[in-house]
Amino acid sequence: MNPSPDLPIPISYIAGNYFVFSVDAATFLRREHHICGVLAGTLPQVPQQNIFTGLPLELMPEEARLLAEKGVACIVDEVNFQKQGMNCLVEEDRKKYLEELELQGVESMQLQVRRKERQREEALKKKNEKAAAKAKKTERKQDTAEPASGEDSIVPFFDDAQPSVSPNHVSSRRPSTLATPDAMGITPAVSHPPLPQQPPAEHLLSLPEVPSSYPLFAHLHSKGYFLSPGLRFGCQYMAYPGDPLRFHSHFLVVSAEWDEQLDLMTIITGGRLGTGVKKGFLIGGADKSRGDPEEAGANVRSFSIEWAGM
Repeated sequence: MNPSPDLPIPISYIAGNYFVFSVDAATFLRREHHICGVLAGTLPQVPQQNIFTGLPLELMPEEARLLAEKGVACIVDEVNFQKQGMNCLVEEDRKKYLEELELQGVESMQLQVRRKERQREEALKKKNEKAAAKAKKTERKQDTAEPASGEDSIVPFFDDAQPSVSPNHVSSRRPSTLATPDAMGITPAVSHPPLPQQPPAEHLLSLPEVPSSYPLFAHLHSKGYFLSPGLRFGCQYMAYPGDPLRFHSHFLVVSAEWDEQLDLMTIITGGRLGTGVKKGFLIGGADKSRGDPEEAGANVRSFSIEWAGM
């Protein structure tokens, strides 16, 4: 199990978006606080693919707001924090940091070279085993064949057969490249070190602005649901009874104002859509005139609609 990170977890605010760059923080938020987010980073070795993504973890404003209100996270003006932090580094710290990155690059290159060497040795070993098995099979066939004359036939020696090479001596046939490896370029996922893990107060931002659907989001989250963006199904959120890696979503969630007039066709089409994809259509909102306006998810009512004719 990954260790729990120090609280509050810094959420980086960059160009209007909210990101988590630490894998430990992303794991902790998913495990302990039901916050999944969306992986938005590409893999370094295959940057053009868009199926398997990685860090950073992008959060909805609702998720960032909920975590900040609970004191689990804080919102950091990442651009200014990075600029000011790097400019304040003394030359010795900067040099030490670059040396550590270069050392990590050398170690990564050595691991890659060793892996290629093992793959080459295994390939040569399999090739030699096949050649030896083929030579034995041919030798047995000639031993059992009847001689063409009265004299015993002599089994010829196959000069074209490749000699077997011991795996212990394979690497000696080719000079090793481990002595002078080229360091790989390392881009760290987090900026600490050399910058402090907890940013100074002057780089912290206020609570994120959230849409009017936030009370319903906070209400469902308080009931134990995992919530994710619902654009794929034409709704605001997808509500899961547990981790989305283990469960299918149960509801298509759409928020409405407390006194908003709803078109009957909107309810019918939402119910039919939800039933068609084996989910419920959930609509809800908060009575902002009652309860504590500062409490997220207070005085929210929700209704689940299903199309009984399908």
